[in-house]
Amino acid sequence: MAGHAAVPSRWSRVIVTRPAGEAGAWVAALQARGWEAHSLPLIDIGAPRDPQVLARLRDVQARWSHWDALMFVSTAAVQHFFDGVVPDAGTHRAGTRFWAPGPGTARTLSVALQRLGLGPERIDQPPADALQFDSEHLWPVVSSQAKPGARLLVVRGVSTSADGVPMGGTEGSGREWLMEQCRARGAAVEACAAYERHAHRWTPSDRALAEQDALWLFSSSEAVAHLRTAMPAADWSRAGALCTHERIAAAARAAGFVHVYTSRPSLPDVLVALESVRSPI
Repeated sequence: MAGHAAVPSRWSRVIVTRPAGEAGAWVAALQARGWEAHSLPLIDIGAPRDPQVLARLRDVQARWSHWDALMFVSTAAVQHFFDGVVPDAGTHRAGTRFWAPGPGTARTLSVALQRLGLGPERIDQPPADALQFDSEHLWPVVSSQAKPGARLLVVRGVSTSADGVPMGGTEGSGREWLMEQCRARGAAVEACAAYERHAHRWTPSDRALAEQDALWLFSSSEAVAHLRTAMPAADWSRAGALCTHERIAAAARAAGFVHVYTSRPSLPDVLVALESVRSPI
């Protein structure tokens, strides 16, 4: 903690709720800044298990270049989609654009496209100085591509039960607002689920951690919902919530969090936001 202002004990502990595959880097970065950081994933992510979801995914992976643009809702969407894409001789001739809602997704996209022999100039994302990294700030960048006859594929996740059964449609959910804007311009919009997400199965140590006063990092409204389900009687009035979008902040307030803060979703922005709440409340 050297070099930092004193932190009240109830705020020195930070709980990272991102999926397990992403949480390690965040915990390490927070610990390097003097925070007592812990990982408690509220959403588990994996490859689709539902046969219908998987069949749809395999179909679009085989012919992704038929679309004018592919919109990836998250880093997980990129990783799981391109895990099943094999480069072919005609890939470089496709004019497909790739949309990303923020820099993290764009970086992962750049790596995936490089394996296909494609450059980062194919990627569209909000400007680095955008107030937020989301669909609303991506839209001005890509709106000219949404025109009559254009074909857009949204690659996202599907919420499932613990045993992999989709809860809702098999094409997943997310970025409906952007899809509606594109359809209003005359574009043909489709979707597929590249991964499944479901509530994390808690261990006794997870529950013990959650019962301590802490500052929670939320990057998903669905994660907040899972926390409410796991601890329906919890009093969150002494805890804090740092949320990476105002919609997530609204979900945290509805769950009973009183001390709620917002930040852009990138790790550097979250670190800056954490410094702003490091002083006593």
